[in-house]
Parts: sequence; structure tokens; C-alpha cells
Amino acid sequence: MFDTRINRRTMLTGTAAVGASALMGTPAFSQVNWKKYAGTSLEVILAKGPRGDLVQKYASEFEQLTGIKIGSEQIPEQQQRQKAVIELASGKPSFDVVHLSYHVQKRQFEKAGWLADLSGFMKDANLTEPSLTENEFSAAGLTYAKNDKGQMLSLPWSVDYFILYYNKEIFAKKGLSVPKTIEEMNATAAKIDDEKEGVYGLVGRGLKNANMTLWTNYFLNYGGEFLDAKGNILTDGPEAIAATKAYQDGMKKYPGVAGFNWMESLAAFAQGRAAMWIDGVGWAPGVENPNSSRIAGKVGYAMVPAGPKGQFSATYGDGIGIANASTKKEAAYLFCQWVVSKQNGARLLQAGGGVPFRTSVLSDPEVQKGVTLPKEWLDSVIGAAKISKLGLPVIIPVAEFRDVIGAAVTATLTGGDPATELKKAHEQFRPILEKSEKA
Repeated sequence: MFDTRINRRTMLTGTAAVGASALMGTPAFSQVNWKKYAGTSLEVILAKGPRGDLVQKYASEFEQLTGIKIGSEQIPEQQQRQKAVIELASGKPSFDVVHLSYHVQKRQFEKAGWLADLSGFMKDANLTEPSLTENEFSAAGLTYAKNDKGQMLSLPWSVDYFILYYNKEIFAKKGLSVPKTIEEMNATAAKIDDEKEGVYGLVGRGLKNANMTLWTNYFLNYGGEFLDAKGNILTDGPEAIAATKAYQDGMKKYPGVAGFNWMESLAAFAQGRAAMWIDGVGWAPGVENPNSSRIAGKVGYAMVPAGPKGQFSATYGDGIGIANASTKKEAAYLFCQWVVSKQNGARLLQAGGGVPFRTSVLSDPEVQKGVTLPKEWLDSVIGAAKISKLGLPVIIPVAEFRDVIGAAVTATLTGGDPATELKKAHEQFRPILEKSEKA
């Protein structure tokens, strides 16, 4: 019987982990004195997932290279974020190195001064191997890692760009071309929608909060900016209204889509009930896995369609940083550098566990040979890196933003007027943001 269950485990199955140790080898970091802090012990707090798994699996390599002992803990994402905030706020965290979620924690960590400045370390030839420069990271990665003073407060680790997934079989049967614009995408979806057959043109996240990561692709491509120069929120202007109307027009036909998160969207697309889906690059292993997907081998990948004001891929990601309270910053920096090394970036990409922020990893022909996902997918990832733009505002109350604005966007899928819903949400969220900045 066909297995329709979709979860993170089946999603990641079907991609090859890095095989030959010769590809990775021992890092040729000849200029760095890796043994300088031998005998030091570091504590690391990780969010549970493929990236945490990778660190723990290969930590012994770092220990052999440096003589530094690593103690690490993986905690489910939400609990890890809470623990990190509580301990950092205490001034005496139990960890030296922290895995942080940029799109949720960037502004909070910066404003509180919880992260050490890595700028000087990156310029020190005794601490940093030559290829690790700011130019190694995509524009979105640098925006995430730097504060408004230009200081590097973390190293960008793994990024989630949004791309367009499409069902090649459905497109071929109907003689359709891959849409280049959002307007074309909605028109294409309308040609596919077939209530009797139970097949629809477009599916995506419609559930409050979860939908914000999708909606911002429309918002950015319609010329939207989250904040003005004074830090005021801009989510009820003409750009936001037009973007929400386009989102509403394309999504509303799919039954029950107002309650969909990534799991339901992935399941609908993988079961052949939707011809197009916009979401993060990391779900490709799920749609290519024959054990969990009816359309494995029939999936196409493309850039997020452009809007009238540009073409951007909403971008989210995580990084690795050092607690400002740590007394072992130099040793901790060596570890952070190893975490985002080309070797680990290749492992991450080839195992389907994430996409490194380091552009040299994506463009390396030897690394590309080990990627078992289709070349179209890799081309879309590389292309998305060039048009990446932060997918959420850099503010402290990000969760509240996603809840309030997300509820307004969800309401439009069941008939709500975009302008009316956004105005109400804007007035509700504005004082929340103002209060957070005064705190």
C-alpha cells in the first residue's frame, strides 16, 4: 500500500550522505594554529535536527584536529530557543556556543548584547583559514550575521531559500509552461483547478503564523518593505494589499488550505493533488522519495515567480555564535569556523539536511557530483541565493508578528477583504512592536 505519511524522517530519506572521506579529508588549514587551545572544553547548545545531528556525528574530527573537547546538547527547536534566552539573560549561560535561529532571534540577541563580536577573529590569520571571508556568504547570510554597526556576531550556517516546485506530468498533459511571474502562476493555476478530479493548481501554507514564510514571497515581489527608516511597520500599504490579493487569488481554491502548514502542503503536492507549491528548498528529498511521494522523479524546480516590483526569494536561516559571557571565545571561534567549514557544508548539502550559506560550497563541481537531488533543484538553490532577501522583519516580537498578520492573511482565504483584514492587523500589531523597542 502507498504510504501517504509525511514527516521529517521520510522527508530526508532518499538523499545520499557524504560517502568518501577523501572528499572531506582533513581540513588544509595550514595557517591556523589549531592546537593552540588544546585541553580546553567547550559546551554547545544545538537545536534538534539535521544540522545538530551533523555536528554531533563529526565532532570527534574537530576534537582530533584541535585537542578541544566538545560537550553538546540537542534540544527540540522551541525549547532550545527558550533555554538559550533564559540562560543568556542570566549572564551565566552553561554553554559557550549557541545555535541560533536568525529569523526569530537576530534582533533580540543583538539588542541584548548576548553574542560576541567575531569581526576581529575573522581578520586574524592565526585563527581563520584564508578562504573564510565575508564574501563566502550570500547577501542574506551577511545581513543576518551582522548588526547595524557592521560587526559579525555569528557565522551564517544553513539557509532556507524559497523556490517553486511543480508537477512536470500535469504541466505536460495540459501543455503548460512554467510561470515566470506571480500573475502567470495564478493564471496557470486556474487552468489546472479541477474540483471533480480533486486536482488544483496551487497549494501552500495557509495556517496562521506558518503562512507568513510563504506570504512574504508575494510581499517582497510586490515591492513591500517590512519597516520604514524609523522602524515603523509597513504591512497595510498598497504593496501589502496587492500582494495579499495575489496570494488569495492563487491559494483559495484548494479545499481546507486555510489550515495548511508545510506538512499538509507537502502531502498534497507529493500525492499529486496540486500542480505547484512554493516553499523551502529543504523539502525536495520528501517529494523525490518514492516511499512517501507519488510523483518522485516527476518534479520540476524553478525560481519563485517575479512580482511587478522585482523577483526575490524569501530567505530564512540559522547561524552559530559565541556567548558574550564565555571565557573561551577564541577556542569557541575555532569550533564555529569548523561548523561552517566547506567540508561540513558539503556534508549538509549532500545529505539533504540543509543548504550552506557559503556560496563556494554550492558552486564546487566536486560537491555538486555528490548531490543526488535533480540538477534543476541545485540550479534553483544557486539562483535563489542570488535573489535572496530576508523573509521576516528583524524585530523582537517576530512570533507576535507572524500570529497577528498571519491571522489576517488566513482570513482572506475564507473570503476576507485583504485591505480590511490587513488594516485591523496593522493596528493590533503596531503597539506591540513599539513596546518591544522601548523595553
